[in-house]
Amino acid sequence: MTPGIAAVLLGLALVAAPLAAEGQPAGKIARVGFLVNNAPTHSPGVARLWDSIWQGLREHGWVEGQNLVIESRFSEGRFERFPGFAAELVRLNVDVIVASSPPAIRAAKEATATIPIVMVGVGDPVALGFVTSLARPGGNITGLTMSPGEGFAAKRLQLLKEAVPGISRLATLINPAQPDHRPLSRELQVAAEALKLKLQILEVRTADELESAFEAAAREQANGLYLLGDPMFFRHRTRVLELAAKNRLPASYPFREMVEEGGLMSYGVDHFEHYRRAGAYIDKIIKGAKPADLPVEQPTKFELLINLKTAKALGLTIPPALLFRADHVIE
Repeated sequence: MTPGIAAVLLGLALVAAPLAAEGQPAGKIARVGFLVNNAPTHSPGVARLWDSIWQGLREHGWVEGQNLVIESRFSEGRFERFPGFAAELVRLNVDVIVASSPPAIRAAKEATATIPIVMVGVGDPVALGFVTSLARPGGNITGLTMSPGEGFAAKRLQLLKEAVPGISRLATLINPAQPDHRPLSRELQVAAEALKLKLQILEVRTADELESAFEAAAREQANGLYLLGDPMFFRHRTRVLELAAKNRLPASYPFREMVEEGGLMSYGVDHFEHYRRAGAYIDKIIKGAKPADLPVEQPTKFELLINLKTAKALGLTIPPALLFRADHVIE
């Protein structure tokens, strides 16, 4: 762990110190490995996600530097680093591995069949082969899914259509390296057909392909954009937002940060609540619970964000009824 990250974590630990005596087994020093994409120093949004994890752990009495040792491994967008990092955590014999995103979860699953794995930031873990079922995960993996089930793509697309009724040609970016993007794009295709929208699926494997993808969308006269969740898209969100603005594409994003930074709208899981809830799973496993006996939790809290500054720049008037339903409106 770098000195900068250690300082961030130590500061959080000191703030949380009064809670350390509550809830944890007496004398227990837990070791938790994190296999994730971005470090807290990546951006304010990522730092807030990490704060949510520490909050969840503090709620159960776990404080780094007192009764908790953290081993973090960050891919920084390079998924090929995950297998090596997962092997390191196994050699360190951590009590639990927290894996965020399908590539990280898969690497952890292939590295160990005995160390418990708590997954976060994943779509459908059953379809991806991580668990047998949500109610009975089986094996050594459990955690939280960000997928609310069938119909979510239709709901999110419907909100975009309400905001921009004139959309007729919709572009969507998918990353073939993400195993859940193919099934998600098929679900989106069905939702688009129901709304009489022509869907254009554009594959983007690296940030270098973003510009050509938007050029292809322009050639097909796309007048709307639907972005799937992906660490690479998030990491290069500034470029995505610039290209969407350049091409005057009203867009629905999966991350609230993209709306806070200039995107039109987002609808999705409350990411902060999602990561905070991971603390409960980590706590139960440290205290002896078996992952196979802990049902995978589906999200129940969602949020709609709308950026009126961006709407104005695009010449759009967002219907008052939709603004009333929004959880956050940026003016």
